[in-house]
Amino acid sequence: MPSSLLRPTAELPLRRLTQDDLVACADLCEDRGWPRDEHRWGLLLSAGTGYGVDDPGGKGLMASCVVTSYGPQLAAIGMLLVAERYARQGVARHLMNRVIAESGDTPLSLYATAAGQPLYEQLGFSVVGRSQRVTGFLRPTDDGSAVTVRPATAEDLHAMVRLDSDVFGTDRTHVLARLPAYADHIRVAQNEGQLIGYAAAWPSDGAHVVGPLIAHDTATAQALVASLAEATDRPLRADIDARHTELLGWFEESGLRPGSVTTVMTHGISDLPGDWTRRFAPLTVATG
Repeated sequence: MPSSLLRPTAELPLRRLTQDDLVACADLCEDRGWPRDEHRWGLLLSAGTGYGVDDPGGKGLMASCVVTSYGPQLAAIGMLLVAERYARQGVARHLMNRVIAESGDTPLSLYATAAGQPLYEQLGFSVVGRSQRVTGFLRPTDDGSAVTVRPATAEDLHAMVRLDSDVFGTDRTHVLARLPAYADHIRVAQNEGQLIGYAAAWPSDGAHVVGPLIAHDTATAQALVASLAEATDRPLRADIDARHTELLGWFEESGLRPGSVTTVMTHGISDLPGDWTRRFAPLTVATG
């Protein structure tokens, strides 16, 4: 049977999570049927601020949440998890209220599951989009693409950051600087010497997740993904902005299956900043 809280949720102490909490965070993911993903937790807790509520019974974490700040323009909320034994007892609402209060006037964004969306709507979040997950092995195709794609080098980082800031509308240098150590493969696309896109593939639960995926157009996005697929023998996974129907159709034709849909939501801002037409996939739904 689910555990009962030993005190009102208003009295539950919130603390900052550190790298020492990686195992406890992974345990909490496993408790909710998610992949443990300690690799992703390492990035989140170094680039963002982790919040946790300890289980009063001494059984690890009761709940977690991570906020990745991109300055006064935006902060992304992710990994809101509550242990199954404490589900439906107001813990998630308590944690979100604290995070919203600490964020002050900074606009917030998140990717919501169907189960979490009603709570976020009650807390003042609005729906601004959808994200479609695709998974599978990409079948090789010969589309005659003229897009030049190559492995990224250290010298590309400054150009990647400039392009990323333009597309996302925020400065994500502190996240992208960690990308070479986090991702197994990074590709850049060029046209006449100018960077017109980049993409990375990082490991998760036996797959390679494609993200971020930033591209001038759909053809460039396809070329970047195809190059990443050639570099791995693992299946690919990506969370694609549902407005990019041409790319989603190409994925289906190339062997990837549609999966879960998440809802993109914002608080304190009417839409995400930046240029969605070149923003095909986030680094991870936990960071935007």
